[in-house]
Amino acid sequence: MSLAQEMAALWGEYLDNREVGPDDDFFALGGNSLIGIKIIERVTQEYGVELSVRDFYLAQTPARVAALIERGRSGT
Repeated sequence: MSLAQEMAALWGEYLDNREVGPDDDFFALGGNSLIGIKIIERVTQEYGVELSVRDFYLAQTPARVAALIERGRSGT
């Protein structure tokens, strides 16, 4: 499973267990600030990468959040 797919599955957990694709928009799926914070906390716990709320919201899709995690892991 790719990191983008892992992010999509994680988002699905918080968005009423719906199917989420790597390019689905967080807000179009019904995401809100509380759900966003919970996902960011899980990313920090499970992947060791701290995302800012701003970066998370600007990314908007699991694929782009996965790219942020990859950058965070590589330290760039």
